[in-house]
Amino acid sequence: MSSTEAPERFEYLQSLVTEFQDTDSEEAKEQVLANLANFAYDPKNLEYLRELQVPDLFLDMLTEENENFVEFGMGGLCNLSMDPDCREVILQSGGISLVTNSLSNRREETVLSAVTTLMNLATPATRSQISEPGILQCMLRFSLAESPRLRNLAAVFLQDCCSEEQVRQAQQQMEGRQTAVGIPLPKA
Repeated sequence: MSSTEAPERFEYLQSLVTEFQDTDSEEAKEQVLANLANFAYDPKNLEYLRELQVPDLFLDMLTEENENFVEFGMGGLCNLSMDPDCREVILQSGGISLVTNSLSNRREETVLSAVTTLMNLATPATRSQISEPGILQCMLRFSLAESPRLRNLAAVFLQDCCSEEQVRQAQQQMEGRQTAVGIPLPKA
């Protein structure tokens, strides 16, 4: 990245955050969130996005009523959660419980981003929280979904984030029950 490109990139991202904060238009906010989520995919932007507190903005969106806010916020967190510094910001802000709540979202894209984010947030220190029985039961249920994307991602989660014993115990707890902690399958 050239030395002239860096200030321009930061200023542009800052203008997006300012636009989000200043506008009253839900449609404009949705567009800005979608753009910020896309910019969160590029490692060149991560430091600027942290400085602009965009991880906290995305976390705040997870409790909004507007489904697009939730989807774009979750997508942005998913992109940011691959970076160790962003991961730490998300974890320090109570991100695991907010992301876990998104597992019950009706939109498949939001749920896929939530599962992926939980996988990215898994560290030795957080593994017990991410592999707690309610989440494992949810993943077991998702592993039976019609959607191949959700089914396969849930299978990867169970393989990578849990022990075989944890999965076996969650399966035993689910025997005879139709639902996992009341979480419905999302609509594709």
